[in-house]
Amino acid sequence: MTVNAASKGVTRFEEKAEACEGAPLRATGIDVLQANVGFGCNMSCKHCHVEAGPSRTEMMSDETISKVLSALSDSDIPTLDITGGSPELNPGFRGMVLKAREMGRRVMARTNLTIFFEPGMGDLPEFYAQNGVELVASLPYYMESGVDRVRGDGAFAKSIEALRRLNSLGYGTEDGMSLNLVYNPPGAFLPPAQATLEADYKRELGEKFGVGFTGLFTFSNMPIGRFKDFLKRSDNLDSYMDKLECAFNPDTLDGLMCRHLMSVGWDGRLYDCDFNLVLGLSVDENCPGHIADFDPEKLLNRRIRVGDHCFGCTAGQGST
Repeated sequence: MTVNAASKGVTRFEEKAEACEGAPLRATGIDVLQANVGFGCNMSCKHCHVEAGPSRTEMMSDETISKVLSALSDSDIPTLDITGGSPELNPGFRGMVLKAREMGRRVMARTNLTIFFEPGMGDLPEFYAQNGVELVASLPYYMESGVDRVRGDGAFAKSIEALRRLNSLGYGTEDGMSLNLVYNPPGAFLPPAQATLEADYKRELGEKFGVGFTGLFTFSNMPIGRFKDFLKRSDNLDSYMDKLECAFNPDTLDGLMCRHLMSVGWDGRLYDCDFNLVLGLSVDENCPGHIADFDPEKLLNRRIRVGDHCFGCTAGQGST
C-alpha cells in the first residue's frame, strides 16, 4: 500500500480514508470555531503536540481576537473553543470569553488546571463559573506518579486542589456545569476503552480525593511535536505509526473533529484542526486562509487536508 500511495502522490491515510468514503475527506459543517490563542504555558508536558511551554512567545493579538469574535458574530456557529498552550495566559482571554458569552455562544476553555496557581490566575475558577464556561481539563492519569512523570513534580497535587475548587463552584457535579477530563497515554501505546477508563477515574478520584467530573475523553498521542521527538529518541516512531495504522477504524471517520470544526491559529491562519496547525497544513488552497477573510459558505464543505498523523484520530475508538 505504501508504494501505491506514493505513486499516486497521496499519503497512506488519504488512500484509506478515500477508500472508505468513496471520495476525499470533506467537512460537513462548522459547529465549533476553535481559537488557539498562543503557545505559552506554565508547563512543558512531554506529550504536548504544540510543544507549549514558558519560553514560547507566540500569542494571538487583540486585533486577531477581534477578528475571531467578528467571524463568530457574523455566523451561526454555536460554539467557541479556546485553547493553547495555556489559553488563560493570553491577556485578551477573559475579554474574549465575555464577548462570546454576550453573543449567547457556548464557550469552552481548555485548561491544564495548574494554571490556577500562577500569579494573577487565582480567581479563574470563579471567573469560569460566573460566565458559564465549559471546561476541558487535562489530567493524564488518576495517579500521582503517572501525572507528575509527564507534567512535572507537584502537578497532580495542584490538579486535585483545582478540581476540588471547581467542584465547590458547581463544576462536575450532578446537574452542574460541564467539567470533562482528558487522558493521554504516558507512552507509545493506544488508550484503553474510554468507558472503562472513565469508570476507573471516577472511582479513584472520588474515593481517594472526593473529586467529581462530568466525563472523560481519551486521546491517542499524536506523532507530532514534542511526542514525535520522544518517539524518535526512543527509536519508536516507525513502530508507533504502524500501531496507529493497524488500528485504523473506518467508523471513526464521521466523527472526526476536522469535519465539524474550524481551527484558527494564534496568527489568524485557518486550519482544519489544531494538529494541522502545528504542522503548518493550512486549509485547502481554494478556501479563505485567514480569519480576516472568514467565509463560512466557502468553508462548510471544504476538502480536509490530511497526512499520516491523522491515523492518531482514527485508531481504535478514535479521538473526536
